[in-house]
Amino acid sequence: MFRHFPVEFVYQFFALVFAVILVHGTYVSVVRPQAEADLAEQKALVAQQPDAEVPASIYVVLKDYEQEACFVLMLWAIAILGYKWVVVLRERALLDNELLPLAEGIKILPEDARRYLKPLDSLKPALRNLLLPRAMFQAVTRFETTASVQDAASATSSLCESEGERLDSELAQIRYIAWAIPSIGFIGTVRGIGNALGLAHRAVQGDITGVTQNLGTAFNSTLIALLLSIVLMFLVHQLQLAQERLVLDSESYVNDRLIRHLRTS
Repeated sequence: MFRHFPVEFVYQFFALVFAVILVHGTYVSVVRPQAEADLAEQKALVAQQPDAEVPASIYVVLKDYEQEACFVLMLWAIAILGYKWVVVLRERALLDNELLPLAEGIKILPEDARRYLKPLDSLKPALRNLLLPRAMFQAVTRFETTASVQDAASATSSLCESEGERLDSELAQIRYIAWAIPSIGFIGTVRGIGNALGLAHRAVQGDITGVTQNLGTAFNSTLIALLLSIVLMFLVHQLQLAQERLVLDSESYVNDRLIRHLRTS
């Protein structure tokens, strides 16, 4: 029953668990204690010198729960991107090999097409299920069935097109994470502004500490979320570009290494 369980789903699940443990552990042990120490130091400095310039602290910027959630999602998305990058690199490695060693001038007739599939059949199942072997197998079998070079080329083109659409659809989860990160930052903004408005009566009395801290929460959460979203979207576009190039190069490989050897008579 577990043999056919999706490997990628298991990987994503444990990647999320690892991201939560790593980020939360870092926040509990390093970020929040250091942020409290920096805030106490800033408060003591202001008490001694009201007009002193308070130094900025990266730990204070990162200390809130919204920033922690953004880093968890960012790390999870990077893990998913890494998995898909490995798949792309495995696919591209086949483009450097001669899957069907055909010498120049060889002509493949429909009745002889089946025997040229032996090198593909000898591949390991993990490699046989990649795009390039499937495209070549599809082209040969379609040519054997229809005795048409045009049908073989069309079959290859259709398979590569559907593969491109599948790869693009699989990026939907990462795009959702890229959308969720700035949304979480906006939640922190709303929460910080709401808490600041709740302490407005203290600001009227002259105590603006609570208002400024909550406004800091509002702006810091948005700042971190937008920065992480920019980085993540750049990585997503790079992966999408690599996948599109893989599909196009695979189709060109089949046309150059196989289709041009097909003859109907």
